[in-house]
Amino acid sequence: MEILRRLDDPEWLEFPSGYSGTEAAALFSRLVGQIDSHFSTRCEIDRDIQDSAQYGRIDVPGEVAVCGTRIVVLVSRFKPLAMVAADNPGAFFGTDDARAEGELDASDLEKVERALSGLGYVVVPEELLTNRYDGAARLLFHGSGEPSWWDRFFGSF
Repeated sequence: MEILRRLDDPEWLEFPSGYSGTEAAALFSRLVGQIDSHFSTRCEIDRDIQDSAQYGRIDVPGEVAVCGTRIVVLVSRFKPLAMVAADNPGAFFGTDDARAEGELDASDLEKVERALSGLGYVVVPEELLTNRYDGAARLLFHGSGEPSWWDRFFGSF
């Protein structure tokens, strides 16, 4: 929570002060290359997601994952935040739950986390991001219920 609160500047909702799209793109490309290499495949990517605090998404195909379930890596525009999910964000209550249900292998998760940490990203547990947002910013929230930390750092505006 400390890093989330530190990055939560009410003046900068979609990206942080000093954000460089060029730097974000270069770092994301390096991450894609490493994950592709770790899994010996070409992953599907979506980068520079419009109207969102999320910069990009990498989908590791289920065919190359030990358990056969797609692995999703999300990178926030708020560097160094990243998250990892099995199948899709919200499909499980975090990676521990996905592992317990046999949908995410520890060695696959370690490959992804090694690539992320090697480039300076910090993996934020999905279960932490589902907590109600109680930060400083006034979010333009379009969902139902209360906004979460997910909405603040990975969601759409």
